[in-house]
Amino acid sequence: MEIKQQRKKPDYGYWIIALIVFGIINVMLYNSLVKQQVKEVGYNVFMEMIEEKGISEANIESNKIVFKDKSGNIYKTGIIEDEDLYKRLYDSGATFGSKIIEQTNPIIYYAVTFLIQIVLLYLLWRFITKRVFKKMGDSKDMLSFGLGEGKSNARVYVKSENGIRFSDVAGEDEAKDLLKEIVHYLHAPEKYTEIGATLPKGALLVGPPGTGKTLLAKAVAGEANVPFFSISGSEFVQMFVGMGAAKVRDLFKQAKEKAPCIVFIDEIDAIGKKRDSTLTSNDEREQTLNQLLSEMDGFEGNTGVVILAATNRPESLDPALLRPGRFDRRIPVELPDLKGRIDILKVHAKKIKISDNVDFETLAKTASGASGAQLANIVNEAALKAVREGRKVVQQDDLMESVEVVIAGYQKKNKVLTNKEKLVVAYHEVGHALVAALQNHSAPVTKITIIPRTSGALGYTMQVDEDDHNLMSKTEMLNKIATLTGGRAAEELIFNEITTGASNDIEQATKYARAMVTRFGMTEDFDMVAMETVNNQYLGGDTSMSCSPETATKIDSMVVSIVREEHSKALQILKDNMQKLHEIAKYLYENETITGEEFMDILNSKENTLLSHED
Repeated sequence: MEIKQQRKKPDYGYWIIALIVFGIINVMLYNSLVKQQVKEVGYNVFMEMIEEKGISEANIESNKIVFKDKSGNIYKTGIIEDEDLYKRLYDSGATFGSKIIEQTNPIIYYAVTFLIQIVLLYLLWRFITKRVFKKMGDSKDMLSFGLGEGKSNARVYVKSENGIRFSDVAGEDEAKDLLKEIVHYLHAPEKYTEIGATLPKGALLVGPPGTGKTLLAKAVAGEANVPFFSISGSEFVQMFVGMGAAKVRDLFKQAKEKAPCIVFIDEIDAIGKKRDSTLTSNDEREQTLNQLLSEMDGFEGNTGVVILAATNRPESLDPALLRPGRFDRRIPVELPDLKGRIDILKVHAKKIKISDNVDFETLAKTASGASGAQLANIVNEAALKAVREGRKVVQQDDLMESVEVVIAGYQKKNKVLTNKEKLVVAYHEVGHALVAALQNHSAPVTKITIIPRTSGALGYTMQVDEDDHNLMSKTEMLNKIATLTGGRAAEELIFNEITTGASNDIEQATKYARAMVTRFGMTEDFDMVAMETVNNQYLGGDTSMSCSPETATKIDSMVVSIVREEHSKALQILKDNMQKLHEIAKYLYENETITGEEFMDILNSKENTLLSHED
C-alpha cells in the first residue's frame, strides 16, 4: 500500500511580513536616493542669486518659487508681489516656465534596492530554515547550517601529579570511603573484570551547598590520575531543540576517546528534573535528559568512563536517572560534625601563618552547623583581620571574631545607639542569657554583646554546646522556645513596653513550635501524624501543609498556645531573678560585651547591684 506523505503548508505569514518590509524599505530608499531634498531659503537669498546670475532654472507657482542653481541644487522660497520678477530672471539668463524635475539618475536607486532585497531574502530564508529545523528537532541539520557547533564546552583537567587529593578534603570520611572504590577501579580495572564485577557507572553526590561535592569529584580525579571533564548542567540547556542532546553526545565522545576518565556534571538537576506531560514541558531539556540516559545505558559495555554528578535537589531528579545501571550510587555529603570541622579548620589553617596556641576544638564548637566553605571563609577572614591590625600571625581571637563575622556580620562601629536603645538591648540580651542559664538541658552561654552588626542585629547571645547533638528532645525544644522569648520578657518586665527587636526571636520560636506540632509528633492531639512535609531539605527546608483547613486552624491555635506558655515561663524565671537581671545588664551596658565566664561569675556571685532604667 502506498503511503502518501502529507504536504506541509507554507508559512505565508513570513512572506507577507517580508513584502511589507520590502515596501517600507523601497519608500525609504526612494526618499533618500531619488527624491532630492529641497532647501528652503528666504526671498532675499533668491534676489541675491538673481543679481549674481547664479540661477539656471526657476518655476513660479501660486504659493512658492522653486529654483535651481547652476550646480544643480534645488531651493524653495515664498511668493512676494514683484512686477519685474520675470524680467530680472530673463536678464540673468535663467529659464523658467517649466516644472523642475526633482529626481536624479535612478540607476543608484535600482542597484542599492536590488542588493538590499537580496540580503533580506537571504536572512528570511535563514530564519524560516531555523524554524523548520526547530520543529523537526534535527540537530545534525541545524549544525550544518551554522546554528551551533554542538560542542560540549566541558573543561578538561588532564593528568597532574599536583592535583587535589583526598588528603586535601577533610570532614567527609564516609563519602571518601565510598569514592575510593571508584579510584581503585580506575587504577586496576582487571581485578573487577576477572571476578565478573561491574562498577556502578554513576555516583551522585548530594548535600547542602558548600559541603565540598565538587572538591570531592576533583579529588577522585587527582587520586586516580586520569583526565577529568567538568561541566555544569545548565550548559546543556540551549535555545534550539536538539542542541543540548548534541552537547551530551560530544561530551561522551570526548570522554570515550580519553578513557579511563571521569565526567563530572555539576548541578545536574538543571537537565535531570522529572519528566511530565504538562503544557509547560520543556522539549529541549527532555531531549537532553533522554540523550544522557541513553549514553549512560548504551549497548556498549563499560568503556572506562565514570560519571559523577552533584546536586542539592535530589528529590527533583527523574527516577530513570537514579535507577540501577545509571546513577545507582548515592553518596551523601552532609554538613561536617565536630571532628570534621576540626579537621577542615586544620586543613585550611595550613595555608596561613597561625599561632601555636590556637584551639581548633573550641573554634569548631563555636562554628556548629557551618559547612566546609564557611569554615574556609572563617580562616580567611581571620587572616584578613590579622593583616588589618598589622600582625603577621593569626591568633585565637582573630578566629573567634571571624566566626562571629560569618554568623552575624561585621561590627558596625559607626552605628550609634541612644542611651535608651542601648539599655533596652542590654536587658533584652541578658533576658535571653538568664532564661537559658537557669533552665536544664540548655546550651551554655559563651558570649553576650550589644555591639551592632552588619546583619542588622543590635546584639546577640551566643550559646555553644559541648558536643554535637543529632537529636533534640521535647524538653530541649520547649527550653529553646523559652530562651527565644526571654528577650521580649525582659523588655516587658523592665520597661513595661515592647520593641521591634524581638522580630527574629518570634520567627524562630514560631518555627520550633510549629515543627513540634506538625512534624515531630510532640503533641497529644495529633499523636504521630505528620501535618507538614519538608521540601528541598538541602536548600533551607521549605515546608508545605498536608491537612484540611480545619486542621490547619487547630494547628495555629496549638502553636500559639505553646509559645504563650513558654513566654510565661520566661517571664517567671526573670521575675524570680530580677536582681541578677539588673546586675548583669548593668555590666553589659558599661562594657558592651560579656564572656561566658564573666556571665557565670556574676550569676553565681552574692552581690546585687540595681541598674536604673530611667531615660
